[in-house]
Amino acid sequence: MAYQTVFKRYELKYLLTQEQKEKVLKAMEPYMELDQYGRTTIRNIYYDTDNYRLVRHSIEKPAYKEKLRIRSYRKAEPESPVFVELKKKYDSIVYKRRLALPEEKALEWVSGVECKHPCGDTHCQKNTQISEEIDYFLSYYENLHPTVFLSYEREAYYSKKGDDFRVTFDDHILCRQEDLSLESEPYGTPILDEGMVLMEIKCSGGIPLWMTHVLSEEHIYKTSYSKYGTAYQTIIFPTLKGDKI
Repeated sequence: MAYQTVFKRYELKYLLTQEQKEKVLKAMEPYMELDQYGRTTIRNIYYDTDNYRLVRHSIEKPAYKEKLRIRSYRKAEPESPVFVELKKKYDSIVYKRRLALPEEKALEWVSGVECKHPCGDTHCQKNTQISEEIDYFLSYYENLHPTVFLSYEREAYYSKKGDDFRVTFDDHILCRQEDLSLESEPYGTPILDEGMVLMEIKCSGGIPLWMTHVLSEEHIYKTSYSKYGTAYQTIIFPTLKGDKI
């Protein structure tokens, strides 16, 4: 199966009540449709340094930030494909590079067991430039290791026009620092207030007029929200000792 490996877009985030979500869904009906996967559980393992350099830099809201994660769109098995994703944000634009490969090889690569071009495997998309970018990231931030498991339920909608306008709704966002495996079931501490939904608008240009209307009518405003950043501030940071701050 072919996967998209390169993304360049704006990602705008909004915190909604369930009632606001229903209003937005109603406005979306003529223009958007649910993707073929319906409601899915997304699992992520985020990587960071011993002193959480990446997430601490990110929550300072710099002009440029980057992070590395391994993601699965279903419960993984050792040979099932997962994504190694390098995500960067500069001047409000998100750039994402990713490679699909078996979970076992993904974990070996990111942990340093297999550092150079794992994409010779038949299950992996070969893209030398992306693998080199990830290799450089791994070498620049030494001793990266898995720090947190984040899972959430997602509904993703695509434009009926066939353009790149996309809307996702995430809820039941759970965080934990043990059992860091994409083969595990989702469980952990909620980091989103009960009854709230995180909506993301992903696009390369402007927001359609019909969407701006419903956002305005329902008093829905753009916010800054990072799942990993929120997990760090509310769950991880309070448990840290002085030598890791």
